[in-house]
Amino acid sequence: MSGARPARPRPRLETAAVPPPAPERTGDAGAVPFLLDFLPLQGERDTRLARFYERLKAGRLSTTRCRRDGTIAWPPRTACPRCHAAELDWVDLPSTGTLYAFSAVLGGAPLGMEAEVPFAVGLVDLDGVPLRLFGRVVGRPWTELAVGEPVAVESYSTPDGRVYYRFRAGASR
Repeated sequence: MSGARPARPRPRLETAAVPPPAPERTGDAGAVPFLLDFLPLQGERDTRLARFYERLKAGRLSTTRCRRDGTIAWPPRTACPRCHAAELDWVDLPSTGTLYAFSAVLGGAPLGMEAEVPFAVGLVDLDGVPLRLFGRVVGRPWTELAVGEPVAVESYSTPDGRVYYRFRAGASR
């Protein structure tokens, strides 16, 4: 005997498409499913990073810095990504930066932003820290933006009371 096994026949796969089941309706018919929501839940019951949003409501963009090795993390963390220590301090980040790259959202906008299409999103190098953040860029149409131009960080509130940050083009330093 050679020790080789005979090949097994492969099972035949059905190719007919089966539609997904209809979603179950629960609670308020007008409720927005969280999976489609662009902004995270921000309360202390929802996240261990609620302090980030509290500081943002006060107009302060901040993140965490490790007490042990000084690592500044973005986004904020509950443990240091380098040494895994849980002893972190909240530090304010600069309110200005430089537009590193940008793109336009021309369709398929996140929930609640459909009426605002087209709009710009970009990567911003914050002044004085080695962090590059992603976010919405406002202040001018995307067709008038330029790589390398200064931007300012600002917080804004959503109609449901949450807060987030964005970048305003044309800021002076």
